Amino acid sequence: MAWRECVAEAAKNNPQLIAAVEVVKGQQAAKTVVTSGLLPQFDGTFGASRAQSASNDNTSGIRESITNSYSYGVNGSQLIFDGFTTYNKVRAAAENVAAARYAYRFTSSTVRLDLRAAFINLLKAQELIRVAEEIFKIRKDDLNRVTLRYQSGLEHKGALMTAQANLADAELGLAQARRDVVLSQRQMTKEMGRRKFEPMSVEGTFEVKDSAREQPDLERLADATPSVMQAASQTRAAAATVDAALGTFAPQVSGTMGANKANTNSQWPPRGNEWDMGISVSMPLFDGAQRLGQLAQDRAAYKQAQESQRNTRDAAIVNLEDAWVALQNAMDLVRVQRMTLDATQERSRIAESQYSAGFMTFDNWIIIEDDLVRSKRAYLDAEAAALVAEAKWIQAKGETLEYE
Repeated sequence: MAWRECVAEAAKNNPQLIAAVEVVKGQQAAKTVVTSGLLPQFDGTFGASRAQSASNDNTSGIRESITNSYSYGVNGSQLIFDGFTTYNKVRAAAENVAAARYAYRFTSSTVRLDLRAAFINLLKAQELIRVAEEIFKIRKDDLNRVTLRYQSGLEHKGALMTAQANLADAELGLAQARRDVVLSQRQMTKEMGRRKFEPMSVEGTFEVKDSAREQPDLERLADATPSVMQAASQTRAAAATVDAALGTFAPQVSGTMGANKANTNSQWPPRGNEWDMGISVSMPLFDGAQRLGQLAQDRAAYKQAQESQRNTRDAAIVNLEDAWVALQNAMDLVRVQRMTLDATQERSRIAESQYSAGFMTFDNWIIIEDDLVRSKRAYLDAEAAALVAEAKWIQAKGETLEYE
């Protein structure tokens, strides 16, 4: 699988992303609920009753009568003014929707980092098998060479045993590399959101594309990250909540209207017309300081949101600086490890000839061979670490799963 294929699958199936989408939908539904308070409210009514009454008539005695009553109609109300309380609640709900969308972007950015790290680990594990096979071949050739010299009486038993131990270590490294591939496949299965494990392989290079050799404006980048933008939306929502709490001290004005048909003569459908229109005004006088307490609570939440936003922005700047420095260090290390590997390969080639010709002792020659083995592993580690550092830099910038 190529990287783009892994991204496409994760975008559809990753449970963290699916959950984040549902959070956005929930906030959108909450905004709809609050917005409904600004719109007219209508109720339909229907009534039917049956009453029996008795009266005493002097001529005929007690008389009973039964009366059926029917009615139906529509009643409505429209908020005219409530100190902009509902309007500010709508503002707060809209900011909560925006915050949920930024939270989705943050989740997408985190999912990308996790997926990319799993992809790199699998790519490294696959490459490590090739490197482990090369090391195994080196150690096997070393053992054959030492064995011939030992059988000829030109080498001591300690050298033979060291070569045998080195070959066993190389065999162990190869077995571990193969097991690491399966573990990395499991991690890829999780990050892509697959419900069932299937063996897979990935294809890609260890080339760092987003090198950012010149440091960008970190403060500008921080302001555009999802975490900072989410914190800003939450601060604006808290400010709107304070305004809504202030509005509760103002009178509430509503318009009412109704149209009904009713009768009391047992006739269906009823034909009597009734209607009404009016304006109602309510003014809060005393509620045991409930509104004052709510206002103080909302103001404290607003101040908390402001400080949280500042802290989030400062942390984002530090995170960007840290990720950028780590990326530069990782790329420089790759360059140095490449030079070291080239040097150890050349030394190994020369030392092999000298040892075979008897111009170099085993102790000196095996040190050079050990350096070669370490350099091969260190170069692969450095390449993979650089790709992970690149992924962390991209995540620090707040880029989402779809980033290329």
